[in-house]
Amino acid sequence: MALEQAGSVGFCLIIWATCGAISLLGALCFAELGLLVPRSGAEYVYFQEAFGSLHKFWGPLPSFLCSWVYVVVLRPAEVAVIIMAFAQYVCQPFEIYIAGIEAESMDLAKKFIAVLALALLTYVNFISVKLFVRVQNVFTVSKLLACVVIVVSGVYAICAGNTENISQGFRGSNTSPKNVALAFYYALWPFDGWSTVTVVTEEVKKPEVNILRSILIAVPVVTAVYFMMNVAYMAVLTIPEMTSSPAVAVTFADRMLGVMNFVIPLGVALSTFGCALSIQFSVTRLCYVAGREGHMLEAFSYIHVRRLTPAPAVLLQGVLTFIFIVAGDIASLIDFASFLIWMFYGIAMVALLVMRRTKKDEKRSYKVVPLLFPVFIIFVSLFLCLVPIITDPSPRYFIALVLVALGTAVYIPLVFYKVRPRWMVSQPYVLVHRMAVHDLEHLFLHTQHGGLVSGLVLSR
Repeated sequence: MALEQAGSVGFCLIIWATCGAISLLGALCFAELGLLVPRSGAEYVYFQEAFGSLHKFWGPLPSFLCSWVYVVVLRPAEVAVIIMAFAQYVCQPFEIYIAGIEAESMDLAKKFIAVLALALLTYVNFISVKLFVRVQNVFTVSKLLACVVIVVSGVYAICAGNTENISQGFRGSNTSPKNVALAFYYALWPFDGWSTVTVVTEEVKKPEVNILRSILIAVPVVTAVYFMMNVAYMAVLTIPEMTSSPAVAVTFADRMLGVMNFVIPLGVALSTFGCALSIQFSVTRLCYVAGREGHMLEAFSYIHVRRLTPAPAVLLQGVLTFIFIVAGDIASLIDFASFLIWMFYGIAMVALLVMRRTKKDEKRSYKVVPLLFPVFIIFVSLFLCLVPIITDPSPRYFIALVLVALGTAVYIPLVFYKVRPRWMVSQPYVLVHRMAVHDLEHLFLHTQHGGLVSGLVLSR
């Protein structure tokens, strides 16, 4: 997708390298935020700390909108995109045998596989953190093996003299602001996750050492791997072949690996499943923290009494992701989600600048130098958020803004004014509420009383 928007091999590779640099700068800023505010929740807790005390109404609003958008919209959409890619890679090797099936039926089959995969990863996150870690380790190894096979195959192809496609350089580059912004959307998408480590800061041993170390090792390595994989693809496949293929790795494997071509799609499928598993894991912790702070329904501040997982939050994410799988397609969901991601990344950099002033005397084990880093990320976020709207006012961007506005509409009565609608606290519902909470407390441990609208929890 990035190549289609960039238009040329050379420009596309520059965009991939630039995205790696942007991700590293953003991750370093998040490292400072994570050590300055050593609590789990990433942007949510940073917004609370930076803006919460500045104004009675506007101060808590950014953190609420963050939890609202991330939990209800953004992360479920991301998981849906990745699970649909998983289904694509599972089905692609078999399409030669089922070529007679209509495209509409094939799309339904892929969505069915995506739903089955969603059920499995939701089950893993519901059952046990230890199971999550074991499964994630397996998929991480699979991802690395697939990447190594692709890179080695690409190096072999280049050594064999397949340089015709790469030698085209910048011929055909698309440099319009719209194309550049969309190319960055698609290239930055695989890098997203550099803020994830700060979602679980409280669970990281020696965060002042390990958070920064993980960023300085992981982001450059991932950048190098992505760059070399793209070089490998471009050495073997033409631009039309890459832009028309629904699963580039499968087309690459067919060309390079012969009878062993199943290795790459299998590795990529396992990789995408592991990525979706990780994103769902992190957002359920955000949902749990927001419920504990009173910015989500009280039920989401419960954890399972035996499994010690945020079970209500996990189930919520499963349901929301299912809706996005049924309703969306990969390209539209990426545009939709990337717009929201970079809006909040920009606000996070503003939060860092605010805390540079409000907490200037607080001891820091790590500090981003120079100040240019967060300022640069703010400009990147403004470019990525404004240019697509100005050049191509697609409905999906306005839907994203409407969802943010809807979050504000929820915040005003239920959080700021703490309104309790009568239908939520009438006697029949109170009775159901008390019975439901009594039953729920046998299954879940409640972390803190006084969540958002206690009469609303399970009272419908």
